[in-house]
Amino acid sequence: MENQVLIRLCDEGAEPERVEQLTGYLRQELLSAGVADDVRAVPVEETPPGARCVDVALVGSLLLGLGTSLTGLSQVVGVLRDWLGRFGGTRPSLTLTLDGDTLELSAATDEQVAEAVKIFLAKHSAVGT
Repeated sequence: MENQVLIRLCDEGAEPERVEQLTGYLRQELLSAGVADDVRAVPVEETPPGARCVDVALVGSLLLGLGTSLTGLSQVVGVLRDWLGRFGGTRPSLTLTLDGDTLELSAATDEQVAEAVKIFLAKHSAVGT
C-alpha cells in the first residue's frame, strides 16, 4: 500500500495566481529534493476542515506518493520547513495530512513546530514500518 501525503498551501489575501505560483514552486522543490515517488497538483473543490482561507481559490494542494515506506516523511517535512523558512514576515500556511492526521507547519514558533513534527513522525513511522 502506498503512503500518500496531502499538502495544502493557503495564503490569505493573496491572488489565486500567487497561490498557484507558490504551489508550483513548492512542487518543484519537492521533486528536486527527491523526497517523494510522485508529487502532483490536486484541484480543490471545497475548503478543507480547519482551513483559514475564505476563498477556495486561495488553497493549493499537492499529493505526494511516498511508496510503501514512510522513511521519506521526515525528509518531506524538512523540505517544507526549509521552504517556509525562506519567507520574510508573512508566509503561507502549510498543512500536511497523512492517514487523516493533520499537522500545521506554519502557525507556531519553530520550537513548537519541531515538537509537533517529532510527535507526528513518531506516530506515522511506527504505523508505516
